[in-house]
Amino acid sequence: MDIKNIIDKKSKNKELTKDEIEFFVDGYTNGAITDYQASALLMAIKIFGMTEKETFALTNAMLHSGEIIDLADIGMVVDKHSTGGVSDTTTLALAPICAEAGIKMLKLSGRGLGFTGGTIDKVESFKGYQVEIDMGKAKELTLKNGACVIAASKNLAPADKKLYALRDTTATVESLPLIASSIMSKKLASGADAIVLDVKYGNGAFMKTKKDAVQLAKLMVKIGENAGKKMDYIVDDMNEPLGYNIGNRLEAYEVIELLNGKKGKLRDVTLALCAKCIRLGLDISYEQAYQKAVDALDSKRALKRFKQMIADQGGDLELFKGLKLKPTLKIKATASGILNKIDCAELGRLVGLMGATRQKITDQIDYNVGVRTFHKLGDKIEKGDVVFEVFAKNKEQANEFAEKFLNCYHIV
Repeated sequence: MDIKNIIDKKSKNKELTKDEIEFFVDGYTNGAITDYQASALLMAIKIFGMTEKETFALTNAMLHSGEIIDLADIGMVVDKHSTGGVSDTTTLALAPICAEAGIKMLKLSGRGLGFTGGTIDKVESFKGYQVEIDMGKAKELTLKNGACVIAASKNLAPADKKLYALRDTTATVESLPLIASSIMSKKLASGADAIVLDVKYGNGAFMKTKKDAVQLAKLMVKIGENAGKKMDYIVDDMNEPLGYNIGNRLEAYEVIELLNGKKGKLRDVTLALCAKCIRLGLDISYEQAYQKAVDALDSKRALKRFKQMIADQGGDLELFKGLKLKPTLKIKATASGILNKIDCAELGRLVGLMGATRQKITDQIDYNVGVRTFHKLGDKIEKGDVVFEVFAKNKEQANEFAEKFLNCYHIV
């Protein structure tokens, strides 16, 4: 088999065989196929797309490029995946709620990239929390607490990691089959029996329209079902931050506030995801599952369980006593009107530049930097109202970013 023939075939919009796709994935992963050859094939895929059959084969090839976790010994396990968003802390809130409802969830999560904060960075806001523990210990904690959140192994779908890095530098990220196979290869390798997808759309998400988000979600559901998994999804508007806080420790604290009863969009989306997970895990109706989630949340049992989860992985419980951080600067509205647009991605990017996410793999995260917002789209804002509280490294940094944050709000 020759990679040049495979590239030529796809560039003529012909369907690749399972063997050709496996040859490409194996060859690129082990270095036999060069970056420029892989780039040519990825661009042909971006231009001409892939059939479902090709997409299934690509997912399967990447899935089998590394470790596949076996969770059969701990019973039925449910997973949840978000395509990434600003102030999205649903994993940390969802895990203890689902656990209280009788669902087991061993969550393999990632770190932040670009403007999207990572679950692992957020949970490490609890000083001492161990994210890199062996699978035996993770299973033990899942059986004990119903849920466990750890960092994903580097051996999980290594072909996807290598291909994603190449896609990121060759303008081939925006391809439905490449996105779907990338996400699902990692999810399937994680060993869960059921997967719920949270697919974002809007200016703060990769998919810009609801139609595109639904299309991606349905494709990923088909991939999962083809692999024998129980699947479900929601699509979620990311034209505004999901919660009110952006920044690792601020977001971790907002999870505690939610588990203490705080209302809002973050709670609504979390409960919808919980209901989907519980429905799949217990094989009950959505309405029954939703009520179980509400009961676990409103009774504060989920809060108690979350505290135990953090403690069992070495995390400091100080944040449960209240947020000790004080804002460096309060930014006030310069005009009155309705908040009709939020540049959500830019808000996330600015917090990242302050130190909340890594711009390079070697960067150190500052868990304390971030911003607190007070309004959602459609809210009335009066001139002089506080619209942001900035938590910065120092006054100089806060002043440097003040106008940039204010420009993310369009008040008319």
